Amino acid sequence: MFEQTVDIERIEQIVNLFGNFDENIRIIEKRYNVAITSHSSQIKIKGEVDNVLNAKRTVEGLISMINKGEQITDQNINYVASLVEDGEDSKINDITDANCICITSKGKPIKPKTLGQKQYVEAIRNNTITIGVGPAGTGKTYLAVAEAVSAFRAKKVNRIILTRPAVEAGERLGFLPGDLQQKIDPYLRPLYDALFDMLGAENFQKCQERGDIEVAPLAYMRGRTLDDSFIILDEAQNTTSEQMKMFLTRLGFNSKAVVTGDITQIDLPDGKKSGLKDAVKILKNIDDIAISKLTGKDVVRHRLVQEIIKAYERSAEKK
Repeated sequence: MFEQTVDIERIEQIVNLFGNFDENIRIIEKRYNVAITSHSSQIKIKGEVDNVLNAKRTVEGLISMINKGEQITDQNINYVASLVEDGEDSKINDITDANCICITSKGKPIKPKTLGQKQYVEAIRNNTITIGVGPAGTGKTYLAVAEAVSAFRAKKVNRIILTRPAVEAGERLGFLPGDLQQKIDPYLRPLYDALFDMLGAENFQKCQERGDIEVAPLAYMRGRTLDDSFIILDEAQNTTSEQMKMFLTRLGFNSKAVVTGDITQIDLPDGKKSGLKDAVKILKNIDDIAISKLTGKDVVRHRLVQEIIKAYERSAEKK
């Protein structure tokens, strides 16, 4: 039985690392088939050589996150472990050193949680147009909205415009009741949720009434020139090539645009080509346009979401 130790400076590090009822440590023990115990100022790890070494590097990575004020969750445990297994644990500090994008209405800081998210946020900051492509749960829309709110609060832009194509996800919704706003609201709900989280419902309402924030279906963008704006096109995989071209050519002076989508979840009718797929190919070599690709490793929702995405990827590869 091989054994390694990790020195601990403060008892708070052990408390945060182990978690409630040792739930954090159990995740590491299960992943590497090792036994982890704490003795005064040391953590002992026992098991097979390779497993113990990986577990030790994972523990050290998590401790460095704790030292930077991060709260340990099952999501960042699994992410740090995946970095260790890929030989990229030296990059853990890149995540902890990432700057806060903005503060939510409840005082929670929003910052990238993975290397992919960090690169995505940097792409948004450094380019006029950013195309973010990746699976569900990678924070594409949420981080883009956070950047928009940050730019608006800093008065870098005068308004935020959020849009998405009104395409039904495989089910017919029929004729929805109510006025025009009530009819399109179900399609735009994810965008509202992100804005409510960051601004609070009351502030969002005030900004919308003043015209500082506009949430509208993509069809409403035709014929407009959008100056001094931060524009986000969500669910872009459901645009046609014509709609994508129309959207991208709305860009005015002192504006920034972010296009987000998941090319594995296209809900367009058969025979219709996704405008997002086209845009990634056509615009990849244009200066000041960044294409940021997120992967299953960047998923920050429930652990099972990552497993589901991996399972579908494996199935697609077999086909």
